[in-house]
Amino acid sequence: MKVTITAKKLTINQAFTDYAVQKLSAKLDRFFPEEAEAKITLEERRDLIILELTVKYNGIIYRAEQSAKDKNDALDVTVDRVIRQIRKQKTKVEKSLRSGAFEGLAPEPEEQDYEVIREKKFQLRPMTVDEAILQMNLLDHTFFMFRNADSGQVNVVYKRDEGNYAVLVPEE
Repeated sequence: MKVTITAKKLTINQAFTDYAVQKLSAKLDRFFPEEAEAKITLEERRDLIILELTVKYNGIIYRAEQSAKDKNDALDVTVDRVIRQIRKQKTKVEKSLRSGAFEGLAPEPEEQDYEVIREKKFQLRPMTVDEAILQMNLLDHTFFMFRNADSGQVNVVYKRDEGNYAVLVPEE
């Protein structure tokens, strides 16, 4: 597994890098082949370390985030959360993971099929990101899909847990 570690507002020592690579290899290598990519992002906020772990393989993205005083503790929790996500969605993702990945694991309760209870159609009118955020807030939603006036692409703007905003933009 390819591991990338990025830090914002703090420095990462070699001991943490070695620990992270060893932890990911020990826990996730049975699920993913070497082509899988893991990205760890660390940020310090108000005396807490916020660690985000994202694992990408075969078009599927697993993501977990944890705040803690110690970055090793945060990493341990996020790795366990990713494993829980994989096990929970076992039947849906088993075909895309490494064969035999689930052998020897305790069975999770079977996941039900997703039930779509509503379909909503609406016009996508061109607007800027700022206009989309304003519209989202006026509707009191946590996300909003719109056609970006600058690029012409369909984008989604959403409110993050920290209170700031993010935009989802499709890759070309």
